[in-house]
Amino acid sequence: MAKLSSNVIALFIVVALVCAFVPVLSIEEAEAKSLWDTCLVKITPKCALNIIAVVFGNGTLIESCCHDLVQEGKVCHDNLIKYIADRPSLIGRETQYLKKRDDVWIHCVSISKTA
Repeated sequence: MAKLSSNVIALFIVVALVCAFVPVLSIEEAEAKSLWDTCLVKITPKCALNIIAVVFGNGTLIESCCHDLVQEGKVCHDNLIKYIADRPSLIGRETQYLKKRDDVWIHCVSISKTA
């Protein structure tokens, strides 16, 4: 009887935790999606893919995309890259990607100032 009672209590705790955290996670995802949708309309798909390839791979930055990136704004750039870098498959390399993100931003701002 005590074992059954322990199992019921454990089940209740698990259900309570799931009910508590699922809405929080869905709100964060909704906010991230809203940010994603708001920011991505400020940059061409070609340039968005190019910048992602540079930050997360070995892509070569197309200089004409720097104008789009600077127009998109630093907040959007930072948040979009962080959103991608926070994916579970990329855990452990976030610092590397955030440094590349910052390097791309600095490079694009310097190009935009001289253009």
